[in-house]
Amino acid sequence: MEIFELFISLIFVNNIILIQNLGICPYVGCSREKGVAFGMGSAVIFVVVMATICTWFAQRHILNPLGLGYLQTLVFILIIASLVQFVEMFLKKLLPPLYESLGIFLPLITTNCAVMGTAILVQRENLDLGTGILYAFATSAGFLFALLLMAGVRERLETLRVPKAMAGTPISLVMGGIMALSFMAFKGMAQ
Repeated sequence: MEIFELFISLIFVNNIILIQNLGICPYVGCSREKGVAFGMGSAVIFVVVMATICTWFAQRHILNPLGLGYLQTLVFILIIASLVQFVEMFLKKLLPPLYESLGIFLPLITTNCAVMGTAILVQRENLDLGTGILYAFATSAGFLFALLLMAGVRERLETLRVPKAMAGTPISLVMGGIMALSFMAFKGMAQ
């Protein structure tokens, strides 16, 4: 039951984008089409889970024993950047259309604060490796869920008549705010 509660909590109640406000850049940039949103969300799931595993080992077996905890941010950035390079090479080789559609947003996973935030939250909450992996997967699944919701909304907005001043990014941000408010209702239900 705890695993189910963890997933529900991280996808709905504490969604990394809509509640914790981490990862807004790809949320706005990669949510124009559902296919691109799914590709970006899937890449983020892989990077977040792998980064959490690598950073957990680095923190527990290198930084803490050597008293180098103050280097956590630097080490985590290096680990995340390496993983993103791996994902980028993989997509470029095996899925060129997805690689092209993600464009500049793929290398920006390196600086996606949702990836770094998840790795740091796993360390801050002092989770064991198994729970940390589940936490990372659930958090990034929440990221994918929010991205797909926003892609659906934005595709629908393309068919509607929107005032010229609100067309494009402005209406997307307003809709994102409304979605965040609706997800805050889950927080009230959980208490």
